[in-house]
Amino acid sequence: MTRPLSLPRATAAGLPALRRRTSTVLVVSQILGGLGVAVGITLAPVLAAEVSGSEALSGLAPTASVVGTALLSLPLAALMTARGRRSGLALAYLIGALGGGLVVLATMLPSFPLLLLGMTAFGAGSLAGLQARFAAADLVGPERRGRAISTVVWATTIGSVVGPNISAPASRLFRGTRVPEAAGPYLCSAAVFLLAGAVVALALRPDPLLTARALAPEGPTTSRERSLRAGIAAVRASPMARLALLTVTVSHTAMVSIMVMTPVDLGRHGAGLQLIGLVISGHIAGMYAFSPVMGWLADRFGRPAVIGLAVGLLSCAALLAGTAGPRHGQTAAGLFLLGLGWSAGMIAGSALLTDAVPRSAQASVQGLSDLTMNAAAAIGGAAAGAIVAQWGYGLLNAIGAALLLPVAALALRRSLRRPGAVGG
Repeated sequence: MTRPLSLPRATAAGLPALRRRTSTVLVVSQILGGLGVAVGITLAPVLAAEVSGSEALSGLAPTASVVGTALLSLPLAALMTARGRRSGLALAYLIGALGGGLVVLATMLPSFPLLLLGMTAFGAGSLAGLQARFAAADLVGPERRGRAISTVVWATTIGSVVGPNISAPASRLFRGTRVPEAAGPYLCSAAVFLLAGAVVALALRPDPLLTARALAPEGPTTSRERSLRAGIAAVRASPMARLALLTVTVSHTAMVSIMVMTPVDLGRHGAGLQLIGLVISGHIAGMYAFSPVMGWLADRFGRPAVIGLAVGLLSCAALLAGTAGPRHGQTAAGLFLLGLGWSAGMIAGSALLTDAVPRSAQASVQGLSDLTMNAAAAIGGAAAGAIVAQWGYGLLNAIGAALLLPVAALALRRSLRRPGAVGG
């Protein structure tokens, strides 16, 4: 096998500088991408209701975005395996920008099916953000992998907090034009996605995944190694990979299912829109702002230990939120812990997943992870509404806590077997 001429010796000597450059590029693109997602997704239910003429269909727009994130996970993972992170991330942002344009066109026609198609493509912007956390881990060893992932996750805080607050000004920019005001933010999102894609395409050089392979070659990857079957086989072969996949899937599903129904429960107990917004903002802060702490803990004390912390935080969150009733402060505390638990599970699980499989299978396994967790979250979010309508918000939280039991059992088992390992 002939290695690329531009990679071997040059990057081996300058690896620390390359890591810093790669991290900087990913953080910048993550800020832009997070802003684009947040600006657009804030008004998705409103736009769906306007275009369809039915409030009952308003939830389909954000659901379509989650479905798009899941559907595109494996094809883009295959592209990254073959061509590197730069190609996959840049294409994801381009598809997301195209989706934003289709959403605007759908509102002008109007066409609800086209709107759903646009929102499905728009989900690629979220996928780029998810895959960026794995790109951050390509050039670092297991002892720093948690912190590398957490830095990129932390960058999402900026876009997630700023985005919803500029949706209204973005709408007013298109007042008096043919573009409906509620659709205006999607043009802004499309522009931001294109900018994020340009940053990745121009600045993410040399490609972190291809560079890592050149420095520690395992032989060329084949089309079989880029398939869904290869990802499943790699996970089956590694108990730690199974724990990691279960962790990210359950953490994400429990978080989404409880979070999407919290505004409904708050409204039933007399909370106004301003209070609901503050509770959700606290939840988002818990998800992203403390991720560097979770990354340090995962590197210092091991992935299973932090997975156990995630289980504890998510369980406490479910207990607080599920029993809060009209005590809005208790609900806010529960949602903050829900975000912290998600952060711990996502960072420790993502680091462990990368630790546990061969480099040649990492991209396909990472794509499988994003497919699984987003598909499960879409099902959980859809089922959450029916559970709350029939049995109440308290039972939803109890079910979310129950989902964590298999994760707790596996994490404890692995911690006892490998107490001293970084990854386990």
